[in-house]
Amino acid sequence: MKTAIYPGTFDPVTNGHLDILKRAASVFDTVYIAVAKNMHKNPLFTTAERINMIRQCIGDFHNVKVNQFDGLAVEYAKKLGATVIIRGLRAISDFDYEFQMALMNRHMNAEIDTVFFMPHENYTYLSSSTVREIVRFNGDVSEFVPEIVKNELIRKLRSDR
Repeated sequence: MKTAIYPGTFDPVTNGHLDILKRAASVFDTVYIAVAKNMHKNPLFTTAERINMIRQCIGDFHNVKVNQFDGLAVEYAKKLGATVIIRGLRAISDFDYEFQMALMNRHMNAEIDTVFFMPHENYTYLSSSTVREIVRFNGDVSEFVPEIVKNELIRKLRSDR
């Protein structure tokens, strides 16, 4: 069995993330969405909220599990017995950073590979931070995130107005 992890902050999960997940789930036997507890990014949603939203969005994926992790993705992959780390590449600008991370992960554990997936062209410009910003200014994000995520963003970002 080939197991992969798809690490990220997912603050919030977008249709771009779900597109990458769909591609990964069709290639690997098991994919763990590894939600980073990364407090350096100062996420809008708590880890529990992000996990809950993701779980509500992945009902059709029978080989996908969601967990949280703290620390190095390569160490978490090893702990789960995963041999692959999934990363999405939206643009050339992503490649430099992701390439460096992949090489560092290989240096730390040569048995874990990084596999890059490109999202559908509709999502190449999409990021969680862009989605949050659109909602902050009362824009419509219906085509960028699942309905549950849109509603949670509105609740979080517009509740104090």
